[in-house]
Amino acid sequence: MHIPTLVTALTFGPAVLAAQLKQISNYNNNAQAKPGMWVYVPDSVKSDALVVAIHSCQSSAQSYFQNSKIPWHQGSDRKGYVTVWPSSTSQCWDVSSKASLTHNGGGDSNAIANMIKYAITTYNIDPKKVYITGGSSGAMMSNVLAATYPDLITAVSLYSGVPAGCFVSSSGQSAAWNNTCSGGQSISTAQHWGDVVRGMYPSYNGTRPRMQIWHGSVDGTLSPNNYNETIKQWTNVFGVSMTPTSTKPDTPERNYRMDDFGPNVEGIWAVGVGHSVPSHLDASEAWFGL
Repeated sequence: MHIPTLVTALTFGPAVLAAQLKQISNYNNNAQAKPGMWVYVPDSVKSDALVVAIHSCQSSAQSYFQNSKIPWHQGSDRKGYVTVWPSSTSQCWDVSSKASLTHNGGGDSNAIANMIKYAITTYNIDPKKVYITGGSSGAMMSNVLAATYPDLITAVSLYSGVPAGCFVSSSGQSAAWNNTCSGGQSISTAQHWGDVVRGMYPSYNGTRPRMQIWHGSVDGTLSPNNYNETIKQWTNVFGVSMTPTSTKPDTPERNYRMDDFGPNVEGIWAVGVGHSVPSHLDASEAWFGL
């Protein structure tokens, strides 16, 4: 009987992935804000798409990458797309200051936009295949990026956030907490919320990113009221009704409901789920077209 040698076993055994999360020390960032940029390039690049995964409060690029509930690097390995992982220099992302809520204003959103531009050039990304996702504070930043840099982003899938501009700070403080918004008391008209988005990049009249919005019905950190306000915001931006064009119960899993508001806005309401809704890789990838 032939007994395989160690060399044979190693040669024909399971492939070991060499790809690692790596920091980019210089991503041509001219913004005042200086969050870190981390990139994961899979061993086999099979796609010219880019996914930007934005972490929650009190986290980092490394922690978010290693979180078993955040499966984007597994998706990267499986489908061969590059992922960028921004890392905040404060506990939460700045979704409060005028700098971050303004196109090319110099805040965190500006810095992440610079990461996207760097990645497009460096990794041969198709500019029409740039996708953003994030949870909690990362979801808030995803909304802000959709408003401030719609020219760079194709689609967004955000988990447990608030409308863009809801966390605005009257004092101009960056990364400020807004109890009124988090508590679900920032209730306004769809027109107002749409105007907030348009006001972040007033000269822009091009295509807007397609928006997929997830929220749990018993979220105790960012009130479930923020789900409805976010739907108001983006249906107004796209000029469509808040009455769903289609509804799918128990999708993508039991006790979740998926509502489409035309082709560009989709809401997923997770009954009994708190903060934050776990990432659903397949559903988010499907929204992105990956």
